[in-house]
Amino acid sequence: MRALISVSDKTGVVEFAKGLRALGWEVIATGGTMKLLADSGVEVINISDVTGFPEICDGRVKTLHPNVHGGLLARRDDPEHLKALKDNHIEFIDLVCVNLYPFRWTIETPGVKMEDAIENIDIGGPSMLRSAAKNWADVTVVCDPADYEVILNEIRAGGNTEKATRLKLSAKAYTHTAEYDAMIATYMRAQAGLNEKLFLEFDLVQSLRYGENPHQSARFYREEKEVPYSLAFAKQLNGKELSYNNIQDANAALCIVREFDKPFCVGLKHMNPCGAATGKDVVEAWTKAYEADKVSIFGGIVATNCTVTKEAAELMKPIFLEIIMAPKFDEGALEVLCTKKNLRLLEVSMDKGAVDPKQYVSVNGGLLVQDLDVATKAVTADMCVTKAKPAPEQMEDLNFGWHIVKHVKSNAIVAVKDGRTLGVGAGQMNRIGSAEIALKQAHAAGVTEGLVLASDGFFPFDDCVTLAAEYGVTAIVQPGGSVRDEDSVKMADEKGIAMVFTGERHFKH
Repeated sequence: MRALISVSDKTGVVEFAKGLRALGWEVIATGGTMKLLADSGVEVINISDVTGFPEICDGRVKTLHPNVHGGLLARRDDPEHLKALKDNHIEFIDLVCVNLYPFRWTIETPGVKMEDAIENIDIGGPSMLRSAAKNWADVTVVCDPADYEVILNEIRAGGNTEKATRLKLSAKAYTHTAEYDAMIATYMRAQAGLNEKLFLEFDLVQSLRYGENPHQSARFYREEKEVPYSLAFAKQLNGKELSYNNIQDANAALCIVREFDKPFCVGLKHMNPCGAATGKDVVEAWTKAYEADKVSIFGGIVATNCTVTKEAAELMKPIFLEIIMAPKFDEGALEVLCTKKNLRLLEVSMDKGAVDPKQYVSVNGGLLVQDLDVATKAVTADMCVTKAKPAPEQMEDLNFGWHIVKHVKSNAIVAVKDGRTLGVGAGQMNRIGSAEIALKQAHAAGVTEGLVLASDGFFPFDDCVTLAAEYGVTAIVQPGGSVRDEDSVKMADEKGIAMVFTGERHFKH
């Protein structure tokens, strides 16, 4: 039995080769792999002794030879194949161990040049993997060091790998080459300015109990490169496994948290904030967010950009919550919260230095791709379009409301005061309907004056301004851009309301 080994990732390869030799296998190797094995005391055959041809073109050509691919592809049950090998003095190769040049690592290196990327495109490696994988009935193909021990154990037990294992390894090898080729294609297409194809690669995190409803099956996948504010890379410290709806809601909460640098906390239900607030610390931020809507937060999700302390945990514990997310929980907080066995506690990276730039949304038979809406204009005094001008404390609330309303389902209206949401109008078919919901909530909370209103889209009529005045709103932030902006400005001047136009829309469908 013969094995051909040629790896870039040399993790565990010496032990693997020694294991094969101890089982009586011959080991063939190439280049750097051969040197490593020989230096480690493994008896090894140079690939050039198999092909009868030296490595040429700086190693670009070394395994592309009939003595290699004939030995891999020949069917052991086909007399014509066997005769062809005998007539051409070709021996079987029963196992191929290959992993590929580090193309991903190369292109992610800062300042990499295209010629460096090109030199890290493997040709012989994928060819050997594909040949061995095609002939999986007779040939074992391995591309992952994690499989070395399983393979050795099966050979020790039965003289060769089991057929079912070879099939799984074949599928794994084709997946490996497919991902590799997709990565190269994506890079080369970017260099050529082509965008009519999109290749995506995601790995399974877990199969979910069900989807949005019990009759729907679902799975959770993540991309290979870790990104911040991502549930896919969060560390779960407590609680039962996440559901489909948990993941959707938690992602929406993390998108809101990303907006804020000062201590902030948000409660969320059905992908809309039900209470959000800033504070001097996590305790104040939580308290204000909870008091914004004590009813809706029941069974909700909480996210904060602060370390959860024992004091904050003791305030959160009495409330029925599905998930609490934070960059960290201190030991005291874990002692308090982990007594609730079903409460999911998740530590999430919140490093703003890196941002996933794309958002993918599936539609029937297609996929929408857009830049993630991570940039939010600061609201400034010079954006004011009315006679009344915002006071400094109103400017803070205008900015707070503007950063929150972009994460509420359109049509979206948010009423805020003192760095806290008091009313959230989400997903209505007309803007006045959303305004009515938000303002009635604010009044139900006992706040009847000094409110600030934020709208994710422009006002097509002056009705929202008229309503706002009736509910004690003193300042409004909205994008502007309606053909009837003048009507809204005129009404705001009539009611003594300060209004700013950001020139930036934040629809969320």
